[in-house]
Amino acid sequence: MDKQDQSSNSHHGWLKRSSNISLEEVNNSVRIPENAGFWRKFFAFAGPGSLVAVGYVDPGNWATSIAGGARFGYTLLSIILIANLMAILLQTLSAKLGIVTGRDLAQATRDATGKKLSFVLWILTELAIIATDLAEVIGSAIALNLLFGIPLLGGILITTADVLLLLLLQKKGFRIIESIVIVLMVTIFGVFVFEVIASKPEISELLNGYLPKPEIVTNPEMLFISLGILGATVMPHNLYLHSSIVQTRQYKRTVAGKKEAIKFSVMDSTFSLTVAFLINSAILILGAAAFHGKGIQVSEIEEAYKLLSPSVGVGIAGTLFAVALLASGQNSTITGTLSGQIVMEGFIHLRISPWLRRIITRLIAVVPAFVVTWIAGSRGTADLLLWSQVILSLQLPFAVVPLVLFTSSKEKMGEFANNTWVKWLAWICTGAMIVLNIFLVGYIIVTGHDLG
Repeated sequence: MDKQDQSSNSHHGWLKRSSNISLEEVNNSVRIPENAGFWRKFFAFAGPGSLVAVGYVDPGNWATSIAGGARFGYTLLSIILIANLMAILLQTLSAKLGIVTGRDLAQATRDATGKKLSFVLWILTELAIIATDLAEVIGSAIALNLLFGIPLLGGILITTADVLLLLLLQKKGFRIIESIVIVLMVTIFGVFVFEVIASKPEISELLNGYLPKPEIVTNPEMLFISLGILGATVMPHNLYLHSSIVQTRQYKRTVAGKKEAIKFSVMDSTFSLTVAFLINSAILILGAAAFHGKGIQVSEIEEAYKLLSPSVGVGIAGTLFAVALLASGQNSTITGTLSGQIVMEGFIHLRISPWLRRIITRLIAVVPAFVVTWIAGSRGTADLLLWSQVILSLQLPFAVVPLVLFTSSKEKMGEFANNTWVKWLAWICTGAMIVLNIFLVGYIIVTGHDLG
C-alpha cells in the first residue's frame, strides 16, 4: 500500500522532495506513539489546531466584533457562526492537503501555476500577512497603552521586540510554541467567560442572533461589518499555515497512516476552532450587552475598555479586557511569522533566516501603523484595524479557490479527494465569499465609504 501510494504521488509530481520540504527544520519532528490508546494519540496530534485557532481570535476580530455588537446588537452572531463553520470546512481541507500530498498550499499552488503567477499570488498573500501583522501591532500597542499608559507610538515600537521572543521559542522546539499558544488561548477564553457572565446578556435575544437575518445583506453598513468579521475569522494565511504544520507529526506516510493523521488533525482543529468561535461570540456578545441600546456607540477598542467597567458594573472588567487583548496580540505574532516563512519558501522558493524574515514582516507592519497613529491618532488606528480585516476578506478567494481545486482533484489526492457533497459545499462557500467581496468593492468605490 505504501509503494502504491508513493507511486501515485510520484507520477503526478506531488511526492515531497527532500530539497523542498515545508518548514524543513520542524517537519516530521513530533513523535506519534505507536500502539497507543485513543487519547494518547489525540494529544500527540493535537497542537496545530491551536496555532490555527490563534488567527481566529487576533486583535482584528476584536475591532470588528465589538463594532458589530455595539451597532447591531446580537444580529451578527449568525455571521460568526457561519464564518466558523466555513473555517472548520476549509481548515479540514487544508490539513488534508498537507497530510496526503506532503506539500503545503503554497507549494501546491506553485507546482500548479508556475513561477510568474506564483509570484503574483505570493505578493497578494504577503499583503494579507502584513494586514494580519498590522492588527497584531495595533492591538498589542493599544493593550500596552491601556495597561501601562505607554503612548501608542511607543507601544508600536515596543512590539518590534517580540522578534526576540519568537526566536527564543523557535529554538526550544515546536511543542513549546504550541504549549505557550494554548496557555494564552485559555487565558483569553477565561477572561471572556467572566466578562460575558458579568455583562448579563439577554439569553433569548442572544440565541436568536445565531439565526441569519435578511437585513445583514440589505443593510450596507451591516454587510460591511459582516465582511470584516468574515475576513477576521476565515484567515487566508491560516490555510497555508495549517497545510504545513500538520506535517510536523511523525505519522506513517502510508494510506492507513494518512487516514489516521487526517482523523486526529480534523478533531484537533475542530475543537480548537470551536473554542475560537466561543471567544469571538463572547466578544460580540459583550459589545452588544454592554453598549447596544444604551446610546453608546463603540467602534474602538479604547472606548470599549473605558466604558466596559461602568457599563458592566465590575471594576476589573476593563483591565481583564486589556490583558486578554495583549495575550491575543502576542499569540498571533507566532503564527504570522510561520505563515510568512511558509509562503515565501513555497511560492518563490526563497529561504531566509527566521530572524530576518520576522524583522522584515514586522517593520512592514510597523511603518504604516506608526504613520497613521502619528497623523490620525487612535481614531486612525481603529479605522486601520477594521480595514485590515476587509483586506483579508478580499484576499481570501486567492487562497480558497486553489485549495478547493486541489483537494477535489482525484489526480492529486487519489482516494482522499473530496467526495461530492464536500466539493459542492466548499464551492458554495467559495462562491458566496467571492460574490460578497465583489459587492463590497463596488460599494466602497461607489459610495467612498468611510468607517466613521
